[in-house]
Amino acid sequence: MKIKDIIDENFQDYKKPSMMIATCKCDWKCCIEQGIDTSMCQNSNIAKQKDYEVSIEDLLDRYLNNPITSAIVIGGLEPMLQFDDIFQLVSYLRNKKHCDDDIVIYTGYYPQEIETQIKQLKEFKNIIIKFGRFVPNNEKRFDDILCITLNSKNQYAERIS
Repeated sequence: MKIKDIIDENFQDYKKPSMMIATCKCDWKCCIEQGIDTSMCQNSNIAKQKDYEVSIEDLLDRYLNNPITSAIVIGGLEPMLQFDDIFQLVSYLRNKKHCDDDIVIYTGYYPQEIETQIKQLKEFKNIIIKFGRFVPNNEKRFDDILCITLNSKNQYAERIS
């Protein structure tokens, strides 16, 4: 799986201590729709990092061997542009590792834009998706599912399974 970064112990993107996996693709929809430069993206620094390959098995062994974390957050850029990798990771964790820990996927898409992917992810337990574009200088909002404050009032999380 091609990624930008791994944070083994992340405490800012979900209510539980999480491993954060930063994906490596983005179509910059948030910036394009608003007519702003991609440097305004909250993840523009991640985009500048070098991509690297990591096997899903090694990634999940790293997660499962950490006694602190109890969830996985996938975000960084746009995970839905790497949906096959995300699906394989979730499938491997659930079916091979028999682990039902929460998986949180941060996407800038809205549900109607990714209906097929949501339908596929619903076959697994404990999947949460944070929906909505990042809007710079927008009013923030506290999300009751993630138990964190999101950077734009149009963003929200939904437990899909």
